[in-house]
Order: sequence, then structure tokens, then C-alpha cells
Amino acid sequence: MSIFVDKNTRLLVQGITGKEGQFHTRQCVEYGTNVVAGVTPGKGGQKMDDVPVYNTVKEAVAGAGANCSMIFVPPPFAADAIMEAADAGVELIVAITEGIPVMDMLKVTNFLKDYKCRLIGPNCPGIITPGECKIGIMPGPMHKPGGPIGVVSRSGTLTYEVVHQLTMQGIGQTTCIGIGGDPVNGTNFIDCLDAFEKDPETKGVVMVGEIGGSAEEEAAEFVKENLSMPVVGFIAGITAPPGRRMGHAGAIVSGGSGTAQGKIDAMTKCGIHVCDNLGTLGQLCSKVFT
Repeated sequence: MSIFVDKNTRLLVQGITGKEGQFHTRQCVEYGTNVVAGVTPGKGGQKMDDVPVYNTVKEAVAGAGANCSMIFVPPPFAADAIMEAADAGVELIVAITEGIPVMDMLKVTNFLKDYKCRLIGPNCPGIITPGECKIGIMPGPMHKPGGPIGVVSRSGTLTYEVVHQLTMQGIGQTTCIGIGGDPVNGTNFIDCLDAFEKDPETKGVVMVGEIGGSAEEEAAEFVKENLSMPVVGFIAGITAPPGRRMGHAGAIVSGGSGTAQGKIDAMTKCGIHVCDNLGTLGQLCSKVFT
């Protein structure tokens, strides 16, 4: 089993004719993802390799039966692309684009309240169900199909490191999700944890957080109250100085809140197995999950 995406997902790519869109679309196709359409205004009727290109998302949904969108639209236009996908009836929107203005994302958040769709991202690596479907920029070969561990992370590169260590330990993954590190995003830790809890094939979760905000503390409380499976956690940014943004736009310690130690303490208090050295995370997972 998996959460959110599987072999039946029918993907369209907004921004498919751009350099990044073309490259990563080809990577997804090579992995086995069912890419059925692309969207670039003004280029409808063309093809990117064997993928038909449409002018609008509505045309792509009607013509190709797409139910998921991957967005590689430049930051000034990405919010409109997200809203266009929602308005066209797309069920899952994966926004890879980095640098979307916060005010634009606030408009998107308000807009999506009227639609039954899920947004992952923005500024995220995407989502992959190993062996079935890859939507995003993560390196596919390092993932091990068959489960039983789910991975959810605010950091793209740390997601890859966690997955690599799991695979090296012989531990497969059900679904791996990068939720992004922007202050305003779509799917959060709790959404993913809840979905993993409801997935019969997922028997444990690795949760990777970072400094800034309160998402990890809230997720820890959710784990304590709702999860029946073990969770391994890691918090990045323990050496970050207060008031300085580290990497992601949302990764900043301010006003005495959002510190790495505070998050670690909250996770430990709620029964999460916290790893204090990323290099040993795979070994800890092997002890906790097997």
C-alpha cells in the first residue's frame, strides 16, 4: 500500500516545456510514473517526447484524464498555476517551485478552502511510492519498494539521506514525502502521519524536522495521541544561531521559539525515538523497526 500516489496516478506537468520541467518529467517517466500530459500556455498541440502538451490544465484533465499535477512554473506565476490546477479538478498538486512569495501562498491557502484537493509543497522535492510512482526531483534508484516504513520530511536533501540509510539497512519504504520548508505550505506533518496510520502496510515512520515554527511539536503531540506505530525523529539546525534563517524560508529561530532543542524535547516527551546524529539514523531505525 501507499499514501497519496500509486501506480494508478495519472500525472500532468505544468511547465513541462521548460528546462527543469523537461528534465524531471523524463526522470519520472523513466522511473515508471504514468505521465499523461503537460501544460504550457501557447504550446498546446505540441509534444514533449511522447507526452501531449495542452494550453490549460482543464484541457489536460479533459483530454488525458490527469488527476495529479507537478508544478515547475517560475515563482511569479506558480501560485496561479496551483489555483488553476485546483479549479480544473486536480486531486493532488505537487508544487516543486522554490521562492513563491509568502503573500501569494496565503492567497493560495485561502483559495484552496473551496476545493477538495491536496497540495504538497511548495519548495519541496515531491513524493514517491517506491517501485510505483515518483512525482518530484528525488533520486529514484535509492528507494526500496515494499515498505514497511513511511518517511515525511521538511528537508529534501535530508529525505534522501534518510532513505539511503534505510535502504542500506534493508528497510523498504511505503511512501516518502517532502512537505517543503516554506512558512506557508499545503500538506503538513500531521496530514502525513494520519495517512500513514491508516495505511495497513506502514508499520513505522521517520519524521525529519528542522528549526522554526511549531509543526514538529504539534506533530509530536499527534503521535502521542493517535499513532499506534513507532516513530523515529530527527531535527536539523541544532547549531543555528537565533534570528538567522538557515536554508529554508521557514527555518528561523525567533522570539525564543522554534529551537532545535525545544523540538527534540517535545518529541522525546511524546515517545518519539529521537536521533541526535544523522549519520547513525539508519542504525537506530534498524533497532526500532526490526
